[in-house]
Amino acid sequence: MSHGEGASGGGDSVTRHTTRLRELLSAPEILVAPGAYDGTGARLVRELGFRAVYLSGFQTSASMLGQPDVGYLTMTEMVARVAAFTEATGLPLIADADTGYGNPLNVRRAVRAYEAAGAAALHIEDQTFPKRCGHMLGRHVIARDEMIQKVRAAVDARRDPDFVIIARTDARTTMGLDEALDRGAAYHEAGADVLFIESPESEEEMRRICDTFRGVVPVLSNQIEGGRTPLVGMRALEEMGYALAIFSVGAAFAAAKGLRDYLETLATRGDTRPMLGNMTGFDEFNTLIGLDEHALLEEAYQVPDPPTRR
Repeated sequence: MSHGEGASGGGDSVTRHTTRLRELLSAPEILVAPGAYDGTGARLVRELGFRAVYLSGFQTSASMLGQPDVGYLTMTEMVARVAAFTEATGLPLIADADTGYGNPLNVRRAVRAYEAAGAAALHIEDQTFPKRCGHMLGRHVIARDEMIQKVRAAVDARRDPDFVIIARTDARTTMGLDEALDRGAAYHEAGADVLFIESPESEEEMRRICDTFRGVVPVLSNQIEGGRTPLVGMRALEEMGYALAIFSVGAAFAAAKGLRDYLETLATRGDTRPMLGNMTGFDEFNTLIGLDEHALLEEAYQVPDPPTRR
């Protein structure tokens, strides 16, 4: 159940990211896609051998805007992030597209934009707007038929038939698991390639989700540290029957803790030397973000000095 082999983007020059993602989703082992908080984190996902990366609206809203995941983030901002992360990692990227940014026609535009920016998949959800993070209370869902039309629009809009459409339902929290399962089945019938039944609240519910759709359509688990769904680990998720697990926002929590520790040390001591053992070194960080690659490109395209006249 290794999460990483050949994580660099080299093989994807032959195999499209979308096709590669479908291959990974159909494999017997679970696919784990960590959420990257920023471009450096996206590079770390690749360096540590993961085979796909996840782009979270929660993390993007936090890192770009310093705001909670409550509908402030625009499609344009997310598409720019998709393009940057895809370029930085060379991995299949699964991206959050919130509610699709409007009605079914807006969903069509979002799918085209995400696909053109390099995403391998996106997920849309059946929340009302403004939406909320799927592990917050206060979420409400639109009518089932309205979401079915959004899924149909998403499927019809993609130009690459391998581009993966993930349909998410947030109905569990306010309407119960039966309604969430019924919605999932309807969204699959409308053409969704993967189902995302958000925030089940027990391992029993997680198993029921997997059992309901086993052999029919892959299902996704959203693992959030401190969220509404139990954290059970990769092996247990695979045994339950999940095809994909996103660890969507933990990198944001880890980054915030590291930043707070560093800044508190500076604020209270006026000295950052006590933090050096907890930090990536200057040279190591530059290597991580691609300075060595840049130096090779500089050398390759260096303009020769003009000949000296005598």
